[in-house]
Amino acid sequence: MPGQVGPVSNEQEGLLAYLAQMRYVLRLTAHGLTDEQLRATPSASALSVGGLIKHCASTEENWLATIRREPQTVDYQQYAENFKLADDERIEDVFARYDRVAEQTEKTVTELGDLDYRIEVDHSVPWNRKDLTHWNVRWILLHLIQETARHTGHADIVRESIDGATAYPLMAAAEGWPETPWLKPWARSE
Repeated sequence: MPGQVGPVSNEQEGLLAYLAQMRYVLRLTAHGLTDEQLRATPSASALSVGGLIKHCASTEENWLATIRREPQTVDYQQYAENFKLADDERIEDVFARYDRVAEQTEKTVTELGDLDYRIEVDHSVPWNRKDLTHWNVRWILLHLIQETARHTGHADIVRESIDGATAYPLMAAAEGWPETPWLKPWARSE
């Protein structure tokens, strides 16, 4: 996937394209990392690249359930665990889950075909606004783009703390871009 979203013909297509781009850039932060590095927490926080990717997959999955009006309960222990890549979890499995969630998000939004489709706000959790009664699909997609972008920034910092790699050199390495005078694709240091 190129570094920029391509042309879009309508709002729904644009929102889904930007969400897909953010997922992709988040995934790139894991490019070339070992299992140990995926779990590393080298910054001031307890965040890891693998944990951030897992969290974003879980968050999108929860918002998808919200759009579908599927019953949910908030499990605060599970919420905390979604920020950690457990010892028995593999990044490939997290990526596969994220791919399934992304496919279902796009399918659900496309089938609904209505960005104004309303969903009641769950007021049982403290982070939801008490002055609103409904979200719409548009708001949820914008929120997912924001959430994924925020955590991609966290993952960028964690990744740079691990081995100095940054977004465009990682993208160049993952996509096989040629080296230029101003951009050298990332390569594992020996």
